[in-house]
Amino acid sequence: MSQPICRIIPCLDLADGRVVKGVNFVDLNDAGDPIEVAQRYSQQGADEIVLLNITGAPENNAVIHRILTQLSVDTDIPLIVGGGMRSLPDLQAMIQAGATKVSINSAAVHRPELISEAAQTLGSERLIIAIDAKSNDHTPGHWEVCTQGGKHRTGLDVVEWAQRVAQLGAGEILLTSMDQDGTQSGFDLQLTRAVSDAVTIPVIASGGVGTLEHLVDGVLQGGAQGVLAASIFHYGTYSIAQAKDYLQQHGIRTLT
Repeated sequence: MSQPICRIIPCLDLADGRVVKGVNFVDLNDAGDPIEVAQRYSQQGADEIVLLNITGAPENNAVIHRILTQLSVDTDIPLIVGGGMRSLPDLQAMIQAGATKVSINSAAVHRPELISEAAQTLGSERLIIAIDAKSNDHTPGHWEVCTQGGKHRTGLDVVEWAQRVAQLGAGEILLTSMDQDGTQSGFDLQLTRAVSDAVTIPVIASGGVGTLEHLVDGVLQGGAQGVLAASIFHYGTYSIAQAKDYLQQHGIRTLT
């Protein structure tokens, strides 16, 4: 049996031109200048970096453009950009600005045809569908897709939606547990495994990392091919190198 391979992906949530971090998508705290933080993770050896416009505000997209311009000079690290993009021209503009991949959530739910249009125009390898998942209060073991920064419950079943976006041409799924987000108590492994088993495209697990063991669990128990974290890296609890060493000690290969 071959060793699983996993990417380490720090996430920069952006609001008002700053990196922020909250709990369950609220109570945001400042975590630094986005360009400085992104450069630090690039130097530490992150496999990819996510730049997420969590408010959808146009001024944050302007900040993202600045980060893309600066990092394209300093590094060749792949950059995933998400949030605040509502149309195919929005996605194309981010790619032209230097994004390696683009991620959409609300726009895809609002108009699923955008997924196939983007996949055909940009290539599936550049298209990530983000799914913000919240436990279904009425049906244990099921989760509901949320949009608008987690504020709106859509009624869509997460596993069914994951299968649909894969069929429409998504290249990856960025799966965030809203229940676990910022708690540092670990991924929702049941959720991660349910989605990983339901699709053939890679799943990036997000929401809840507090220890290096949580990263390992996301891969070995959740089936994720990428693990996203913010708090443990932003506040210096662990470095990217420590995370990679720990994964390798547990039989998980990393890209570098």
